Amino acid sequence: MARTPAQNSPAAVPVPRIDDVVPAAALPQGEVELVGANLGPHAFGSPAVLVDGDPAHILMSRPTRLALRIPEQATTGLIEVRSPAGAGNTVPIRIAHQLNDGLHPVTNPAVSRSGMIYATISGPRGKQTPVSIVRVSPDGRGTPFVTGILNATGLAFSPDGDLYVTSRAEGNVYRVDSAGEYTLYAEGMGVATGAVFDSAGNLYVGDRSGTIFKINPERQIFVHATLEPSVAAYHMAIDAQGTLFVTGPTLSSNEAIWAVAPNGDTRPWFRGLGRPQGLALAKNGDLYVAACLHGLRGLVRITPAGKASLAVAGPNLVGVAFSPLGTTILATHDAVFEVDLGVEGLELA
Repeated sequence: MARTPAQNSPAAVPVPRIDDVVPAAALPQGEVELVGANLGPHAFGSPAVLVDGDPAHILMSRPTRLALRIPEQATTGLIEVRSPAGAGNTVPIRIAHQLNDGLHPVTNPAVSRSGMIYATISGPRGKQTPVSIVRVSPDGRGTPFVTGILNATGLAFSPDGDLYVTSRAEGNVYRVDSAGEYTLYAEGMGVATGAVFDSAGNLYVGDRSGTIFKINPERQIFVHATLEPSVAAYHMAIDAQGTLFVTGPTLSSNEAIWAVAPNGDTRPWFRGLGRPQGLALAKNGDLYVAACLHGLRGLVRITPAGKASLAVAGPNLVGVAFSPLGTTILATHDAVFEVDLGVEGLELA
């Protein structure tokens, strides 16, 4: 049957409808998916997508699904799909805001009680960088804070508010005062990477060759646990009960997050991630980890029941920290970003 003029008109094409955006937050260049209706190409052309008014690159378009890459310059706003029939409804998306770049974090940033962010310029192993640690204010102003530490890697604040940093080249741990001056705290930590304190003031340091060390407040050093060696670094977070959560990327695409009990017993807590790196605990018990889930890279949220979902889409993510100011701080391999996820971080008493 021949089409009528009305059927040959773009006006006959149904208007796109967006029901959901997954995930609801992203870094610039992150890949998100729209779920809805009439999102695919048709006889009159392909749809167009705008993110906060900026055109986005469409990766895949089907009637009920559309995948897109967030534009580099996009900011928090609305996503809209347009077709020759017109524009459909809009849905909100949160876009992480870059605070500072020119960095080289290789794990979580650290955030002070006042909301100041500390990130490393780690550099290639064995090569000294002009600045070891940069301090970034909540409004994004970065200033050199520490110089002279070779390959600064893991950062952690003690319960007293002092900053500690590991050197993966030297195997040392340093304490840093408020003026950015550092003193040796512990040595002999192998390839010292991740660092985290428990509420009692014990410092845990991950030697990526296979050992988690525990350093008590008297600076006595113990082997707390042993794990499979990592090709990159150990990353750690700890809960109020003293359970240590550890990631350490290997060459597998089905990585685990390990749970280390206070007595050192170790078990796989969650499996199914690709290259998991920095992680942090929320007050409600959810764990957030920079990783790849089902082929999608970003910040993964895992509930205490073991349900995983992508919370933030984005490439090159290596670390995460929750700010006392209420935002989430994300570290890529060269920058730190801020996004409001409405998540409150766990604070150890």
